[in-house]
Amino acid sequence: MNRFMKFLSKPGSKPDIHGVAPTQFTEKDGLSIDKPTATGYEPKSKPRMLDRWLDFVVRMSGSEPVFFFILAGLLTWALLGVKYGNGATELWQVLISDIQAIVSYVFDSFLVRQQLNAYDQDMTVAAELRSRILSHRRMLAKLDLVTDKQDPEKHARLTRIVSEYRDAPEFSAELPAETRFGRTVTRIARLLGHIGTVTLFWVGIFVWIGIGPLKGFSDLWQLYMNSASSALMVFVFAFLANIRERHAAYTLSCIHAIFKVDSTLEFRLRLLTGDNIDNDVVIIPAPKVNGIQRAILYYADFVGTLVGITILLVVMVVWVAIGPLLHFNSNWWLIIGTYAGLIGMNDGFVLRNLQARLQGFTDLEFAKVTTEDDKLFELLGQPTPVKEVPEKRPLTQRVSEAVGRVCAHEITVLAGFLTIVGLVSGATAMRWTLTGQLLCNVPPSLIESFFMIILITGHNSADERKRADLRNLYERRLHLLAYVNGVQTLRGEKYDTQTK
Repeated sequence: MNRFMKFLSKPGSKPDIHGVAPTQFTEKDGLSIDKPTATGYEPKSKPRMLDRWLDFVVRMSGSEPVFFFILAGLLTWALLGVKYGNGATELWQVLISDIQAIVSYVFDSFLVRQQLNAYDQDMTVAAELRSRILSHRRMLAKLDLVTDKQDPEKHARLTRIVSEYRDAPEFSAELPAETRFGRTVTRIARLLGHIGTVTLFWVGIFVWIGIGPLKGFSDLWQLYMNSASSALMVFVFAFLANIRERHAAYTLSCIHAIFKVDSTLEFRLRLLTGDNIDNDVVIIPAPKVNGIQRAILYYADFVGTLVGITILLVVMVVWVAIGPLLHFNSNWWLIIGTYAGLIGMNDGFVLRNLQARLQGFTDLEFAKVTTEDDKLFELLGQPTPVKEVPEKRPLTQRVSEAVGRVCAHEITVLAGFLTIVGLVSGATAMRWTLTGQLLCNVPPSLIESFFMIILITGHNSADERKRADLRNLYERRLHLLAYVNGVQTLRGEKYDTQTK
């Protein structure tokens, strides 16, 4: 019983993160090693095959072929709508709304898993960086005896040598460049996440509401907006999955470059000091959250394992089974879209919250890395490289981010859940007629579309901060490596003088 309860309570509880950077030994088993054994970051492979398979599926969902396939599908839907949707029965609108709701539902699960994977990787990277910093500090303290900062002539010579290393082409503080297509996608992401896009979205909705009386607030009038907002939502989902995977791949290449310099730095320090102690394990404690946030994380873990997609498949089997009872009418067609739409709306609230909270946790850990780096430069009496900060954000971007923060709050997620309860109650009072089901389709579709745009805004802000952090990390390690190379050169000069 205890094991069962422990199993049930495991989702949502973020565990402690254990990280240890691979030790760059200069000697092992009596044999000398002439170069670092690990020259980059090695992502951790998940032990379960099912998890690895799910991660592969999620990566494919953000690939270019899938993105362009979704675009082609939306274009085909628009062209076929000219023939089958104009003045036709409600079935066409209902059918396409169902398809879009199901696709969005699936992408919800993929995006949640993307977010959870990014959190695990970022926290592990922060832990491994801090693990190596502990070794750097221990060995740099030993170098203080070698450089003897009290000797002005030696100190001035060291400063000149370090400066020469910093100015060398191979020490250029440039991380891997993003592809031209990647830069184009990033610019489109900034446009979609702009407050102007959000404003235009709501203007369109109010225009639609304004023409409602002219159409008698008919079911077809509601279906047109449901189809349009669902099409927008599918595009945003596919686009967001693509830019997340693209930015994740770019981030991983930057982390690899940082770890390559960091491991080289460790190896050079071990050569200079003769230190052969293993790097320490760094443990990042599990973040503390309140009860509501814990429930949100529990639900996110549930969705991130793609259990929700399995449930959707079961629901679809039941839905097909009851088709003959409802004579496969428009009301029956809308049932599956209603289910997927309501769950998708809740997932939209959860996704924005998840993005903000997990990013906040990782930002805190990378801030600790920065603080520890600053202490290394203080130990050496060297100036800390000037930190790059994101450019001053315009008012429109600050407004977008403020809206995003409100949307990410736990209370907002709770309000969204209560809204869903209200919509279900209203549809039940209407005996789940076509109009009643549209009540559970149109508002969720509009709300989720809005939240997906806000999600892009949050992603843009987080990506901008992360790129600045990575460039700062890289440049600090280049400066430290230049210093260590300078010490090594100075020691070589001293040895040559003594032998002569």
